[in-house]
Amino acid sequence: MTESERRRIIPFAIRAALASVAMALFLLALKSYAAWSTGSVAMLGSLADTGLDLLASLVTLYGVKIAAEPADHDHRFGHGKAEALAALFQVGLITLSAAGIAWRAVLKFGDNTQTAEAEFGIGVSIVAILATFALLAYQRSIIRKTGSVAIMADKVHYQSDLFLNLSVIAAIVLDQYVGLRGADPVFGIIIAAWLAWGAFQASSNAIDQLMDKEWPEDLRKKFIEVAARQEGLKGIHDFRTRRSGSHEFAQFHMEVGRDLTVAQSHEVVERVENALHQAFPRVEVLIHVDPEGHVDTDNPLVEADVTPHWFGKRI
Repeated sequence: MTESERRRIIPFAIRAALASVAMALFLLALKSYAAWSTGSVAMLGSLADTGLDLLASLVTLYGVKIAAEPADHDHRFGHGKAEALAALFQVGLITLSAAGIAWRAVLKFGDNTQTAEAEFGIGVSIVAILATFALLAYQRSIIRKTGSVAIMADKVHYQSDLFLNLSVIAAIVLDQYVGLRGADPVFGIIIAAWLAWGAFQASSNAIDQLMDKEWPEDLRKKFIEVAARQEGLKGIHDFRTRRSGSHEFAQFHMEVGRDLTVAQSHEVVERVENALHQAFPRVEVLIHVDPEGHVDTDNPLVEADVTPHWFGKRI
């Protein structure tokens, strides 16, 4: 990603993160009063999730600013992993919140107290659904412009809120209008389980980034196919990829004809880099040139025979 691209992306991403923070603050105030008025465990669970939304939005805002900073002397590969570290911090809070909601729901199974003010609780949930739809529409427009991974993750989080608010409506209706006293704590447990599942997914994605997990196989294949179409390239091996926030990195050894001069080899490399940059504009590419037929003897992946192959050559 070039410096000009970074400067273009940051304002849009920050605006989206600020809109997310503002929305979370609005819903937090609204649901706090609704949870106090209705006494609904499901509403309490939705309130807790909104509180976590606020934290997630603040962390997203901070993460977007930090991760978008250019590489410096102490961080030569940039600051993208700040997003993954922030996500792991959120996972701990989400897990504690889910456990607290589940415990409160279990205690309410033995409590015959009915939830109150159904119309108000339902109205608050409808307002939250409409507001969330508006935020999601805005986030989608920002993602189309920037491709921001942080905003994309925030969008997924708010999409889950639609389910939570619908659950609150169902719990209140079943509890007050149908008379199913156990509906509210049951939905509270469902919401707690949903939060726990979200925490697991967030932790998996964060750990994958911190552990430099390879790109998905279909993306690796597309990348190699673009490189393979370039004239002068004889083979590719030691192909490695990783993600760091919104930054992507790819490196590989490229084989060229043994009779080429250094200058001619450089021309082939430039041709391959330009083609890859056009197809994958946010990927930083590092290429090492080898003479055709060269075999590395110090690559542990080769010794373990676990590297995939491209047209009979190790990649």
